[in-house]
Amino acid sequence: MTDFGKECGSGPAHVAGLDARLVVDRGGFRLDVALRVAPGDVVALLGPNGAGKTTALRALAGLTPLSSGHLRLDGTVLDGTPPEGRPVGVVFQDYLLFPHLTALDNVAFGPRCHGASKADARAQAARWLDRMGLAEHSGVKPRRLSGGQAQRVALARALATRPRLLLLDEPLAALDARTRLDVRAQLRRHLADFEAVAVLVTHDPLDAMVLADRLVVIEHGLVVQEGAPSDIARRPRTDYIARLVGLNLYKGRAEGHVVRLEAGHVITTTEELTGPAFVAFPPSAVTLYRERPTGSSARNLWRCEVAGLETHGDRVRADLTGGLPLVADLTTVAAAELDLRPGAPVWAAVKATQTHTYPA
Repeated sequence: MTDFGKECGSGPAHVAGLDARLVVDRGGFRLDVALRVAPGDVVALLGPNGAGKTTALRALAGLTPLSSGHLRLDGTVLDGTPPEGRPVGVVFQDYLLFPHLTALDNVAFGPRCHGASKADARAQAARWLDRMGLAEHSGVKPRRLSGGQAQRVALARALATRPRLLLLDEPLAALDARTRLDVRAQLRRHLADFEAVAVLVTHDPLDAMVLADRLVVIEHGLVVQEGAPSDIARRPRTDYIARLVGLNLYKGRAEGHVVRLEAGHVITTTEELTGPAFVAFPPSAVTLYRERPTGSSARNLWRCEVAGLETHGDRVRADLTGGLPLVADLTTVAAAELDLRPGAPVWAAVKATQTHTYPA
């Protein structure tokens, strides 16, 4: 794989990367997000619909003006600079390739807009398509490209302008599940070779975990957690993040090996902690019984009621309410043997060794 950083002009070693505080007021919504990203890093903005992810991306691109804050890239102030004057490449969710142009001319469009001659722009475009493994598709128009091929053409078009900031808006959302797996792996390789700053927006936790070096989780216009994917997956700090990474999460006060929740419930853990704390455990750690178990070694036991069931292949996910709202994951065989159905009473047990406690 060719070194994308050299092609994109990685600049001197002291380059600062992205330093931004994005404040945007739109009606009753306020975005206030700080971002610092070093060259070579890939940051994913993750959050539910309406959290402000796309607004942040548009602010970085210059498509949405800042109400206040600042935006500096490699030490250069970009506040107020029009989109076409920014060293920024964008891959849109639906790629937005020009339907009347071939793949080659789509990629050549950016260099042409930056003053390159037609011949030079097409030569640059041919090199980028070759790097993307699309040399044989240079004369093909977008309607004849597969989803994965169109995504790579859009990425080549963005990189051909030698951006210092690459923005990707839901880059895999338009792909079917089978294509998504392959293209995700290809995109990760391309991003690993890009030595400037890359920021992607997604609501898919797997895309974020695979593609990004660091996650910035936004809820209601504010950053609620940021860090390495592994750290966030292990220590979620909001219910939204816990659901994304597949954990039951509770907040309370730790007293030794016990966490007392605000609702009055108690969870026993093996880790010792004092003060405000989170306690988490995976749905697979929950064992269900129709009658109160007598021989179970689990230290945590609650009487619950089945609120809903979802089947995924040979697994069933049960949403439980009552003693402690939680999610349990079990096999379809186990669910059938328990005769699980909405409204059915159950006992839920979790061993202390399967919980994880950390400071709130």
